[in-house]
Amino acid sequence: MPNPDASPSDSRAKHAGPLYLIDASPYIFRAFYSLPSSMKDRDGRPANAARGFADFLGKLLADESPTHVLVAFDGSLTTSFRNDIFPAYKSSRELPDEALVAQLEACYRLADALGCFTCIDGRYEADDLVATARARFDDSFEAFAVVTADKDLTQLVDDRTSFYDFAKGARLGPAEVRAKFGVHPHQIRDLLGLAGDSVDDIPGVRGVGPKTATALLEHFENLEAIYEDLGRVKEVPLRGAKTLGAKLEEHRDLAFLSRELATCSLEAPLTATSPENLAWKGVKRPDLDALTEQLGYRAGTQRFAQLPDRPA
Repeated sequence: MPNPDASPSDSRAKHAGPLYLIDASPYIFRAFYSLPSSMKDRDGRPANAARGFADFLGKLLADESPTHVLVAFDGSLTTSFRNDIFPAYKSSRELPDEALVAQLEACYRLADALGCFTCIDGRYEADDLVATARARFDDSFEAFAVVTADKDLTQLVDDRTSFYDFAKGARLGPAEVRAKFGVHPHQIRDLLGLAGDSVDDIPGVRGVGPKTATALLEHFENLEAIYEDLGRVKEVPLRGAKTLGAKLEEHRDLAFLSRELATCSLEAPLTATSPENLAWKGVKRPDLDALTEQLGYRAGTQRFAQLPDRPA
């Protein structure tokens, strides 16, 4: 992956890593919808998402003993710069439950109290922050682990970068991505450009689903290759291949727009400029104890006791 922001100091001191790049949202949502709403903080407010997220992150830190960590949050669950490009992006999603929104600040504070570098932006999504960090620190680490449950981030996978759904214990490298999705990691963007993504309201090419898109990308490297040689599309062993070229031509603009929407930006504003900014040196014990107490989460205090304290 290109590294537009690499500095000479990055190349002189390469860390073994991996640098853990954590997409917080899937784990916050998973906790909110899987844990009972009866979990309350000291003031009687819902605390299930915050407690579940704290458990996830604390367990990851304990089990993985990382040297460097970044936790990225979504600053807005409804809008991003992609809505400027395509207003319908994520438009069909229901607004988050107020009980969940009320816990997002606590999740952010928990990540900070657990000693992690945290980042958030109102216009760029957590995916973009993760991708930007991956590119920026390309010369600083030997390996990277993208911790997420969002399949879109498989586009970042390469020989040095794994997709790691820690909560499920699933780790994917290039071969596993190819086996699971039928395309190479660098083709995930093209796959979404063709097939779209109903979850994010990315339209894709009408009438082209994942199976057809995968078959096309087995014969063509990317969208450019497909559209430069539409006449050969009829040779792809697919039902309806003879008319597929016309369908692709009709929706050419949508295909490229959809790929743009599905592509992780490498230009998200990220304050971390050095690997030292991302170094994990233990938890901020007073802050962590105060938060777990506020959340009515005494078990958390005991669980986090095994984590080292950050030096003063």
